[in-house]
Amino acid sequence: MKERFDFGLERVRRVRVHDEDRAKEALAASLAHRERHEARLQAVAAQLESARFAAPLAAEAAVDVAALRARQAYVERLERTRLVAALEVDRADAEVDARRTVVTAASRKREVLDRLRDRQAAAHRLEIARAEGVRLDEIALQGHLRAKAA
Repeated sequence: MKERFDFGLERVRRVRVHDEDRAKEALAASLAHRERHEARLQAVAAQLESARFAAPLAAEAAVDVAALRARQAYVERLERTRLVAALEVDRADAEVDARRTVVTAASRKREVLDRLRDRQAAAHRLEIARAEGVRLDEIALQGHLRAKAA
């Protein structure tokens, strides 16, 4: 019997570990992507807030209609940009969720092989201990028979 334990599916386990690592890397990339979109959304929201409440016109001052229209157009453009940024954040959230699902599945596949390897290693250690016990019993019996014969 071999003293050293060899797991027959070690190559498959290594491939699964590699797949899990790649899935984790993809999840990290998608989280970073989501954070960039979130930062853009926050920046656009701040610009919009600033544009909405910037320097209100004095009641006595003459009102420049062109300036009012330009300001309104700018606010509307920022609102559209904010909506697009919010949609991008939602898409990024969906991508993160999908990547998490992939990582979970890859982790489960690897864990199955890890548990199998651990069970086989424990069975191997038990078999080695039994074989060692048989050898020691044999040695003890031989010693006893020699002592009795002498």
